[in-house]
Amino acid sequence: MAAHRILTLTLNPALDVSTSVPHLYPHEKLRCAPPVYTPGGGGINVARTIRRLGGEALALFPVGGTTGAHLLELLEAEGIPCQAVPVAGWTRECINLTNQADDQQYRFVLPGNPLSSQEQAALLSTLETLPPAEFLVISGSLPEELATDFLPRLLKSAQQRGSRCVVDSTGNALRQMLDCGGLLLIKPNLDELAAMAGEPIAGPEHLTQVAWDLVAAKRTEAVLVSLGAQGALLVTAEVCERIPAPTVPRRSTVGAGDSLLAGMVLKRASGACWQEAARYGVAAGTAAIMAEGSRLSRREDTERLYSWLTGNPSPTEPT
Repeated sequence: MAAHRILTLTLNPALDVSTSVPHLYPHEKLRCAPPVYTPGGGGINVARTIRRLGGEALALFPVGGTTGAHLLELLEAEGIPCQAVPVAGWTRECINLTNQADDQQYRFVLPGNPLSSQEQAALLSTLETLPPAEFLVISGSLPEELATDFLPRLLKSAQQRGSRCVVDSTGNALRQMLDCGGLLLIKPNLDELAAMAGEPIAGPEHLTQVAWDLVAAKRTEAVLVSLGAQGALLVTAEVCERIPAPTVPRRSTVGAGDSLLAGMVLKRASGACWQEAARYGVAAGTAAIMAEGSRLSRREDTERLYSWLTGNPSPTEPT
C-alpha cells in the first residue's frame, strides 16, 4: 500500500442513518422518510472531509457484520482509501432524526461492541505494518473494555515511526493520551476541556490558562478549543487567538467538529502556519453546518468562508 501523509484511526466507527418525520411525539408509530446511509465515526469523517476538501487520507478502522460491509462499500464509493480490520462484532448504527415540524435534529448515538484483546492486537499490528504517515489523527469515541495500555502503546508506536499525533477524544482517553506527552494537537470542546481540568471554565482568561498549561507542560504542541457558534480558541507556545465562526444557515451539526479538525490538519499538512490552519478548520466546520444530514463540508463553501475569515471575502459573503 502506498504511503499517505495523513492516517486516521477510528476505533468505534458507525453506519449513520439519517431520516425525518413530520412530527415527533411519543407512543405512536412514526412514519419516517426514506433513510440515507453514510459512513460515520470521528476519524472516518475526518478522512471523508479531507477528501471533499481536495486532499487524501487513509482511514484505518475495525469493521464487522453486514453493517460493517455496508460502511466499507459506502467509503469505497466515495473514493476513501481504507484499511479495514475485521472484527467479530457488528459495526454499530447511529440515527440522525429531523423533526420536520420545527426543523430540530435529534441524534441517537448507539454504543459500539467491545474489541477483544486479539482484535486490539490486530489493530496495533496493522498500524505498524502500514507505511508511516506524517500525521496520525485519532478521533471519535472509544469502544468499551480497551486494554489500559492500548492507547499508550498506540501512541508510542506511532511516534517512534515518526507520526505526529492529533487527538480528538474525551474523558479518560484524552487524559491518558495527554499523559503520554508529545502530541501535535488536541481539539476538545469547552466541556471536554473543563472535564480535563477537573473544574468549570470560569471565563475567557481561565480558558486560555487551562489550554496554555497543557502546552507549557509539553503534553501537546497546540490546543484548538471548539466553541461552537463562537468559533474556536487556538493556543500554542507562540500564539493565543480567538477565531470567530461566520454566521451561516444551520442545517445539521453532524460532523462539524470532525470537519473542523480535518480542515486544520489538511492545511497544516500543506505547510500552513497554525493561525492559517485554524482558520481553515473553522471554515470547514462552519461549512459542515450548512450541509444537510451527514454530508459534511463542501470545498466551495469552505474556501469561501476561509477567504472571509482571512479578510479577503468573495463576492458572496456568509449570511
